[in-house]
Amino acid sequence: MKTPTALPPLHRIRQALDAEEITHPAADLRRALSSPALAERIRPGMRVAVTAGSRGIDRIAEVLRLTVAWLRDLGAHPFLVPAMGSHGGQPPQGPVDLLATLGITEETVGAPVEADPETVVLGYVEDMPVHCARSAAEADAILVINRIKPHTSFTGTYESGLVKMLAVGLGRRPGAESVHARGAQGIPAIIPEMAQVILRRAKVAAGIALLENGFDRLKRIEAIPVEEIMDREPRLLDEARRLRPMLPFKAADVLVVDALGKDISGTGMDTMVIGRSFLTGEPEPESPRIKRIAVLRLSPGSKGNAYGIGLADVTTRAVTGAMDPASMQANAMTSTFLERIRLPLALDSDREAIEAAVSTCNHPDRQTLRIARIRNTLHLEEMYISEALLRSVPDSVEVLEGPLEWPFDDRGDLVSSS
Repeated sequence: MKTPTALPPLHRIRQALDAEEITHPAADLRRALSSPALAERIRPGMRVAVTAGSRGIDRIAEVLRLTVAWLRDLGAHPFLVPAMGSHGGQPPQGPVDLLATLGITEETVGAPVEADPETVVLGYVEDMPVHCARSAAEADAILVINRIKPHTSFTGTYESGLVKMLAVGLGRRPGAESVHARGAQGIPAIIPEMAQVILRRAKVAAGIALLENGFDRLKRIEAIPVEEIMDREPRLLDEARRLRPMLPFKAADVLVVDALGKDISGTGMDTMVIGRSFLTGEPEPESPRIKRIAVLRLSPGSKGNAYGIGLADVTTRAVTGAMDPASMQANAMTSTFLERIRLPLALDSDREAIEAAVSTCNHPDRQTLRIARIRNTLHLEEMYISEALLRSVPDSVEVLEGPLEWPFDDRGDLVSSS
């Protein structure tokens, strides 16, 4: 019987993150939408398409419900359009089921979900067709709703936000394929060009931009008239970059990630947080430098899509057993980033996976092993780190308790989340 690898005890720490959040979303949204420049674009009897994406945005179901109520007060007939590129599984039911996992249904929001996968081509950027969901293209008005945040596969003036929702989300899988056909180098330029075609050809009335604080909580709601979207979003992206939580250290031997998931990040794990992109021909982030990454679980909200598992070195059979290969393949083929679904070494238990990461990180002294455990790459206020790693974090980091032993059960699985 194999002797268990000695793992250093951990300290539970907390880092200071931006904590400002909205306490009354209804009032804030009504205030944002109160501009006559917005309300005058919605007239009684209009069919209004409202975008609903696949990310786990804080209070997104509530924001959608309040937006639908505002539209109904104006006499309009709102409906939701699943706007999620290739994510969501086989349409029309796949995207509907995925939205339901986020609490977004006709019953909770007060508007029907129209998930017909058909798209129309509204124009071309060079030789690339610009797709738009037919239901949205034929609507009398479109309200684009999305969170503004840095993207995990490219850097540009526009990353994850309203502009990407127009070009990729509303374009469904054909739109996502058109964008990703340019590769990581071409995406930053093609997305705004395709979005501008939709802005010219479809009846987009406004965008509703959402910003989250360092705790993944809604910080601000901003309604943006259609003619201001292209100018306003880059400034909101700059703010989102400042708010983005990161690891409080620049290097580690092993990072243990409790859960990976599409509802956590488009790449399952935020590439800027873990310091890995794995895109052929593209440079890796300068930091953090992490020798080995172990992923223990797949989030339920991923619906089996473990896209991004290729960023890990080691995982568990709990992850591989929960995978839906078809959705992963569709995601990878659409993005063209095949590296991200390559399967790492899979072990039977959490302990075996962690020990495999430790024993292959080429660090011989377990007492000075720099190891950390996080819940996921989205929730980074609290985490567990070893004594060796504790010496490299800023003075502002608070030690809450420790040293603590790893809480493995009889099967070798961790019994509590980080």
